[in-house]
Amino acid sequence: MRILVIGGSVFLGRAIVEEALRRGHDVTTFNRGRSGEDRPGVTAVRGDREVPDDLRVLAAGREWDAVVDVCGYTPKVVAESARALSGHAGTYTFISTVSAISSYPAQPADESSPLWECSPDAGPQDGDYGVLKAGCERAVERYFEGAALIIAPGLILGPWENVGRLPSWLLRIARGGRVLAPGDPETRMQLIDARDIAVFTLDQTEKGVSDRFITTGPPGNTTFGRWLAECAEVTGSDAELVWVDDRFLAGQDVQPWVEMPLWLPAEPDAAGVWKISAGKAEAAGLRCRPVAETVRDTWDWIKGHDEAALRARYPRWSSHGLAPDKEAALLTAWAATR
Repeated sequence: MRILVIGGSVFLGRAIVEEALRRGHDVTTFNRGRSGEDRPGVTAVRGDREVPDDLRVLAAGREWDAVVDVCGYTPKVVAESARALSGHAGTYTFISTVSAISSYPAQPADESSPLWECSPDAGPQDGDYGVLKAGCERAVERYFEGAALIIAPGLILGPWENVGRLPSWLLRIARGGRVLAPGDPETRMQLIDARDIAVFTLDQTEKGVSDRFITTGPPGNTTFGRWLAECAEVTGSDAELVWVDDRFLAGQDVQPWVEMPLWLPAEPDAAGVWKISAGKAEAAGLRCRPVAETVRDTWDWIKGHDEAALRARYPRWSSHGLAPDKEAALLTAWAATR
């Protein structure tokens, strides 16, 4: 197939490009060339999707079997891409998110769950990440003349992660010592590797499917305790995990999901965070590798690079994880309550 990937140089986009090349597809990428390097073997077209003239140059005289849009965050921007590429491809695959569901994470989610209200022509000021992603889905469905395939991932991990969730835990645990671990180690999670989403996305894209799929790991494919233990195992660390109560952390102004990646306090507004159904995608062929394999491969990737260079390349890493002095102070305060 001839596949156009909008983005394609970072994390999930990179995984999709690599899987498409592995399958022998003819891959074109369209990006600004700022976030990462294009993979060898692609036809790289430089441009900014927010510039109408760049979209016209991209589409002029070119046709593809499918478009895979990995980096659409604003509905009116995605709408312009969908309009510009109509007639130049048969399928438009859009990478959305489970956060586009308005009842999530307070309630369990599946494809029947309601999306946030958001116009397909909304601008960046018209909502947050999840709201705008819902509008982006509608923009593809309204403005692209062809099959519209929506992929809505849950929590994605894996090598080349630019967000810094798993890398922050791996690097902290690798340093050893007493490590603050949040909440209940028996908390059941559901995690998915970017490479498994890439396989499923291309399977459906190759078939020209027009549908919407939530893609995440099966509920309970790991627990918080098992996940962090796997981080210790692959890093060879002697770290001591100190499990600290949800209520204590909430009372100490610890930022969920950021200072403690993947942790949310056990409260009603987060009751469904690890209760997402991927049953529809599983019935269509989604398969997930063991979380331990994702942890191992991510550590192998980090070990193969200079940490400072990775942090410079992925500035979002710096916003994840506790500052060492704050972690030490929290551990001291927690010990005083025992």
